[in-house]
Amino acid sequence: MGKIAAVSKERTPRGAAETRGRAAETSARELDRLIHERTRLGIVSALAVNVSLSFNELKALLRTTDGNLSVHARKLEEAQYVACTKSFQGRMPKTEYRLTAAGRRALERYLSHMEAIIRATREG
Repeated sequence: MGKIAAVSKERTPRGAAETRGRAAETSARELDRLIHERTRLGIVSALAVNVSLSFNELKALLRTTDGNLSVHARKLEEAQYVACTKSFQGRMPKTEYRLTAAGRRALERYLSHMEAIIRATREG
């Protein structure tokens, strides 16, 4: 983020757009690739505005399959961005997800990074 602010202040007639383009490209490479993937971004975004969501609620919200959601949720769990609680409701298994403090911080960093890229692009 700091690179973009420093680079965007440079104003040369020919090289400014090229410099900003390189800064946005560098910034994009530094994005949290774990969150940047569409389904995982959907999971953390949904959990950021809900205390918790069940597996079935997330699946319906994201319009994805059981297998796809399961794989992406597991990756977020391994990174400790998401916590998973398994229980039974009667005889039916229930899986609940919630965003951890680390996950919330990672999402905030990701969003700040994206905002910086957008600003650098619009200045071009």
